[in-house]
Amino acid sequence: MIVRHFLRWVQTAPAGERAEATSALARAYLYSELEREDRLAAEAAMTVLLDDPSPLVRRALAEALGAAAEAPHGVVIALAHDQPEIAEIVVARSPMLNEAELVDLVGAGSERMQSAVAARAPVSPAVAAALAEVGSAAACLVLLENPVAQPTASGLARIAERHGHLAALRDALLARPELPPETRQALVAVFSETLARFVTHREWLPEERAKRVARDACDRATVTIASEISNDDDVAALVHHLRTTGQLTGGLILRALLAGNVRFLVEALAELTGMEPPRVAGIVTDRGGHGFRAVYQRAGLPPAAFLAFRAALEVINEMGFTADKQSHAILRRRMIERVLTRYESAAPDELDQLLALLRRFAAEAAREEARSYTADLVVAA
Repeated sequence: MIVRHFLRWVQTAPAGERAEATSALARAYLYSELEREDRLAAEAAMTVLLDDPSPLVRRALAEALGAAAEAPHGVVIALAHDQPEIAEIVVARSPMLNEAELVDLVGAGSERMQSAVAARAPVSPAVAAALAEVGSAAACLVLLENPVAQPTASGLARIAERHGHLAALRDALLARPELPPETRQALVAVFSETLARFVTHREWLPEERAKRVARDACDRATVTIASEISNDDDVAALVHHLRTTGQLTGGLILRALLAGNVRFLVEALAELTGMEPPRVAGIVTDRGGHGFRAVYQRAGLPPAAFLAFRAALEVINEMGFTADKQSHAILRRRMIERVLTRYESAAPDELDQLLALLRRFAAEAAREEARSYTADLVVAA
């Protein structure tokens, strides 16, 4: 009876008063002990109010029902497809929306609606995957900043692939500790390319010089990423990514080796030859050096660089394979100088490119050593 009077009244009442009455009706449905008949009548009244021409009324209904687990599912679905200002209230909060409905909203929704889904607590892996695949940059940023979202590794990789050129998205991705190493490296590569183009456009450096500087910076970052990996499978995944993207060069592998990261060399040779890593490791760590030339040639690495690789392995054998993981990120001056001494005596041409590369590595290692030394002096002071 009360609901019948309410429905008659709303036909002529002002919009503001209708909105207040609608909010009261929704709260009564949620929190009052109504008889079954009254409850059905209240639900029917709210369904009718979905057609109210005033957004104030529908917004009042959304605000009252938005976070309620007892809200009528049909009313919630209708509100979720209302105009954005109303729909986002329900989409961001309602526990009545299931995973499939949220995925549909992501696929068909606007940037604003996708952002509302991304802000939910929590966001399931399936919904996060949908956002990663089709979500706008703004929605993906909301997802990454949501502490209770559950994006998968493949989802993070997809966001990096689609939006990694945007600084805000890149920073948010790199801040996530669970980011796969290969995705982290891909972001570094994108940033290096972007930086090279920017420097060239500003005419601060010639194009070739800018590309080389960016490539060196990317290689340094890649070796650092590799040094922080504790799982052999993750190293293999990083190496596979580098190969498929054309970044697994002899220079990069040699840089990692000169930093003492023998594990990276083993995984790189295994990736390039198709051999099992344990077998490659046995050949690489063999102090007699037997079989390394054959594996090296099978990997298709530059023939001219073989002497440098062999010299590096000899030096590591003499120094031992016990370097700590942190040192694997930094070129070690003593090692490079000994490799240079051995390579220079065997190099066929004083001006060859590899010799220039080794000398560049030596200069870089000297700078790193100087920075570390002066930092220790400052701390001591």
